[in-house]
This record gives sequence, structure tokens and C-alpha cells, in this order.
Amino acid sequence: MTGFLGGAYLWVKAFHIIFVIFWMAGLFLLPRYLVHHQEALGTPEAAAWTKRETLLRRMILTPSIVIVWLLGLALAANLGLFEGGAGLGWLHAKILIVLLLSGFHGWAVSYSRKLANGRGPIPARRLRMLGELPALAVIAIVILAVVKPF
Repeated sequence: MTGFLGGAYLWVKAFHIIFVIFWMAGLFLLPRYLVHHQEALGTPEAAAWTKRETLLRRMILTPSIVIVWLLGLALAANLGLFEGGAGLGWLHAKILIVLLLSGFHGWAVSYSRKLANGRGPIPARRLRMLGELPALAVIAIVILAVVKPF
């Protein structure tokens, strides 16, 4: 596929995948941090978890999600998504899941801020279960991107 990216297509795709890996690493780690942070509420260790979560957001999560979206949209445009290209149902589904995953990212960051303020309203077991959502999303995304079932 050459499209408007021409010879840069494979480089853009490679960097998109690299930053997806970074983003997923952060999304796999942050929910575990949240569990430990919540368990540490009311102790001196809670402040250390706040600092860890802030560093994770600033160094990995925020830069990665921005780059993933920018490169992903460039790749989608290259495939003709915005021109009504045919046979891109898989891409529509993938983008929907990435939107949901981005929402999860926002929720996790918001919950981190609640914990920093000393509030942790979600039971630990449910919080642990929510931490598995990124893994389910990445399974679906990879299948859609590789198999292109529709």
C-alpha cells in the first residue's frame, strides 16, 4: 500500500506499532499501580504511588497515545478511510476498540487522580478485573489488523 505516504508507509507503520507497544505497556502497568495505590491509601506509601503514576503518565502513556493516534490516523488515511475506501470494515471496528481503549486510558488517569486525593471507591477485586480490559482489547485489535475478517 503506497497511498500518499509513499515509501514512508512502512516506516510510519513500524513506528505506529512501536508506540502501540509502549502505550499497551503503560496500560498494563497503570491498573496494577492503581490496585497497589488503593491498598496503600492512608499510609505514607500512597504518596510514592502517586509519584509513580504521574511519571508513568508523563513518560510513557501520554506521549504514546498521542503518537499512536497521529500515526494511526495517517495510516488510516493512507488506506482511504476518509475517502470511503471499500473493504475497511475491520479498520472501522479497530478504530472503535481503540476509541474505547482511549476512554479506558482516560478513566484510569482520572481514577489515579482520585486516589491521589485519598478516594478509592472501587472494590479491589473489581479494580483488578478492570485491569484486564486492555489485554482483551489488544487481542481484538491484533486479530482485526492481521486477519482483517471483514
